Amino acid sequence: MFQQLRTATLILIAMTILTGGIYPLVVTAIAQVVFPSAANGSLIRQGEQFAGSDLVGQSFSRPDYFWGRLSATAPVPYNAAASSGSNFGPLHPGLKAATEARISALKAAGSTGKSIPVDLVTASASGLDPHISPASAEFQVPRIAASRKMSEEAVRDVVRQSTAGRQLGVLGEPRVNVLRLNLALDQRKSN
Repeated sequence: MFQQLRTATLILIAMTILTGGIYPLVVTAIAQVVFPSAANGSLIRQGEQFAGSDLVGQSFSRPDYFWGRLSATAPVPYNAAASSGSNFGPLHPGLKAATEARISALKAAGSTGKSIPVDLVTASASGLDPHISPASAEFQVPRIAASRKMSEEAVRDVVRQSTAGRQLGVLGEPRVNVLRLNLALDQRKSN
């Protein structure tokens, strides 16, 4: 019996060192060499400061910025530690209230009478989506152009430059990273 206990303890210690220490260090080292940006959170730098991450949406509510999808994380929007969908069904009053609030905010900010794209008034499954559809960006162009005193075509040009196509040419849909788009607009304004 003592022999079995000793063997089990040695295996426990060996596996703890191997899987709890050596393996994570090796994987982290490989990730830092092969994918350094992704391994460090895909952070976006603005000069010496970090503006955010490519992977997590941010809350923009000023009329001179593009707005992203709603965040389903609570109580703080876009909280990566609380990633989850709202789990509201299509008939849930909470979903209806959130959608109507966003529609009112879009109208109050000066959005036109065009049909509002669905991704501007709903949250993604994670509640953290940093992207909007090109249609959602186009919907907001008149408001951004008026707020920034730019031509709509100049704003559309920034949107076009910020639009990413399908992954590998076939996967997913074209998308616009809202943080990168707003940073590009700020850059254009400062030039």
